[in-house]
Amino acid sequence: FKTITTDNGSEFADLSQLEDISKSLVYYAHPYTSCDKGTVERHNGLIRRFIPKGDYIHNYSLQQIIDIETWCNSLPRKILAYHTPDEIFERELDRIYQTA
Repeated sequence: FKTITTDNGSEFADLSQLEDISKSLVYYAHPYTSCDKGTVERHNGLIRRFIPKGDYIHNYSLQQIIDIETWCNSLPRKILAYHTPDEIFERELDRIYQTA
């Protein structure tokens, strides 16, 4: 990936090492500033269609989670020129493997 955008959570503390290894640029969004990561917030909104805020994810089966993930990643996005995230991901993998 050219860029990775994340928040400042402790789970992402080692991303700077990934930046060195992968040559991807890592951007950290400002806390409580959803406009910094609009695409992520939009994706979270899509997930909330199935899992309401405040609901526990462990109330859902693995198959339900997989179905939600599949639906989200199969939805064409304007920001991706109306391609799906799955299509873009596959295209990027093909590009990476062709240059390796």
